[in-house]
Amino acid sequence: MSDPSENFDPESREEREVAAEAATDRSDFLSLMAHTYRGELGRTSSWRTRIDRTTNWAVVVTASLLTWTFSNESRPHYVLLIGLVMLSVFLGIETRRYRTFDVWRSRVRLLEENVFANALDPEGVEQSNWRQLLSEDLREPTIKMPSVEAVSRRLRRVYAPLFSVLIAAWIVRLTVFTPSGSGVVATAAVGAIPGALVLAIVACFYLVVLALTLRRAPRLAKGEMQSAESVDDWK
Repeated sequence: MSDPSENFDPESREEREVAAEAATDRSDFLSLMAHTYRGELGRTSSWRTRIDRTTNWAVVVTASLLTWTFSNESRPHYVLLIGLVMLSVFLGIETRRYRTFDVWRSRVRLLEENVFANALDPEGVEQSNWRQLLSEDLREPTIKMPSVEAVSRRLRRVYAPLFSVLIAAWIVRLTVFTPSGSGVVATAAVGAIPGALVLAIVACFYLVVLALTLRRAPRLAKGEMQSAESVDDWK
């Protein structure tokens, strides 16, 4: 009896295009889409977990710094400023993870809108060229969400409140625990850096945070859930 592997030619067109047969067979195609959906959903869940880990660390660091700073009047106020730097680092890490997470999430939404939603209520697909969109993205995965949009969304969801709490606590630390005979500006000094400069830097930093948080530019990536306005193009 001949070995089947002897007749296998990986360079033949039939073997190279074996998956193309599913495109013309409805049963095979739907089965392939179901497996694809499970795979992309698994990736989405994995990256969602990574984002949550960064958020958890940011919350823990904020709570720890507040507890330590207000546990004794002699604690230096600039520890809270170090906390702002640490939160900024966490925000940068989470932004990168959020943009990567969006790659897999967008594929899941594409399948849900155009395959499963239409199977449950066959009113037509959302994107008539959804198969081409998914094929192109599988061949050449691309990050679709701009960095500014990702930062803005993570600020609104998590980091803007954390930044606000740290800055409010820092202001309380400067005003309530100001040594007698010293003004707030003098107390805000950090080493050789004048207090006025420290206050100006913190104020500028918070203005940037507010500007990014309140940013209302058109969304270039479709989120997991939306309000009444619709997004026509798949991203």
